[in-house]
Amino acid sequence: MSRFLVKPELPYCKGCGHHLIVRNTVKALEALGASPLDVVLVTDIGCHGIVDGNFATHTVHGLHGRSVALAAGIAMGLPPEKKVIVYIGDGGATIGLQHILEAARMNADLTVVVHNNMLYGMTGGQPSGLTPTGFRTVLTPQGYSLPHHNLPRLVLDAGAPFAARVVGLGDFSDVLRQALAVQGFALVEVLEICVSYGVKMNPDLRLKELAQEAGYEPGIWESPARPAFRPSRRETASLLDMPAVPQKYSSPLEGRMALILAGSAGEGVQQAAELLAQAAIAAGLHVTKKGSYPVTVGVGFSTAEMVLSRDPIFYHGVPQPDAVVVTSADGLANQRERIRRMTGGVLWLDASLPVPETSAEVRVADFRGRAGARNAALYALLTVLRETGVVPPEAFLETVRESPIGRQVDLSEW
Repeated sequence: MSRFLVKPELPYCKGCGHHLIVRNTVKALEALGASPLDVVLVTDIGCHGIVDGNFATHTVHGLHGRSVALAAGIAMGLPPEKKVIVYIGDGGATIGLQHILEAARMNADLTVVVHNNMLYGMTGGQPSGLTPTGFRTVLTPQGYSLPHHNLPRLVLDAGAPFAARVVGLGDFSDVLRQALAVQGFALVEVLEICVSYGVKMNPDLRLKELAQEAGYEPGIWESPARPAFRPSRRETASLLDMPAVPQKYSSPLEGRMALILAGSAGEGVQQAAELLAQAAIAAGLHVTKKGSYPVTVGVGFSTAEMVLSRDPIFYHGVPQPDAVVVTSADGLANQRERIRRMTGGVLWLDASLPVPETSAEVRVADFRGRAGARNAALYALLTVLRETGVVPPEAFLETVRESPIGRQVDLSEW
């Protein structure tokens, strides 16, 4: 058994061309002398993606059509000697075509292997953007009427230095080896026929003849080599050179505290939570924050979930909050069910709101009247800190003063 596979029995239908793609990928990697831990395999939804558990490499499984976008981000953070491979189907390739073209244009350092069985094999045999004219599918039993996309031509036009198309029969590992050796973007389209739907709907077709009739010309096409895209120091400076928040204060928190801040979109809920996170770090705590709001962004609720901890945080989940802070009717409506399920903890509630059903301790304060709608979230968090001391209020006030919002808020009256 190859050192690239932990399980030799692959999870595909008998006779499926995906078997050959895996075997030829492994053979190509072995020919390059690669190590399994120097390889990242990125897959997405589709029959091809169920092979993740067979590989001894790093694996990442993403959403349908999004594996190239994930892989591009991974490749940008890795040194050139690492190999990032994308497995994607013909359906995912056309759903994520813009990702493929952008990765080719940028010359992201990855190899895309398209499993082109010319239909959606996992969901019932529907046509895809790579279904050739005349090919019969469950939705086009008389034959598909549209021409297919020419993926190698598209990526070459976008700027890829290497593109290839092979008929998925026998040994095509050398083509994959060449693609994997490219410093930059490479795409290999492997032609197959789905044994469950393609063969059933087209029993008279053979793969080589189909490729020829459909204009699926096998070959290797290359453009002038150019450097693989890697973010420059200048482009990443804002992340790499972000100064660490110095610890200037001390928190009495022992263990972990989960806090929910809920209000209205446009009233600074997310910003207030981020300022609290900075203050908590300045007080020696670890912090995570997750924002939630409608697609409309500026209308409806805005909620921030936060975890403050003395120890590193490995899981953000908040099954039962210790504190919920509500500053508006939108926030209350969004969090009402969670508040109802609270069996303890404290609910801080704006004075304008009705007290909901809850087993938590309820504390009412006039956040909106005291600070106005725009700053109610900030004032509410300051109130919580003054009453609990979990983060020194001075740390929060200093963080607010040093932020852009500090020039807009008169903190002297708070």
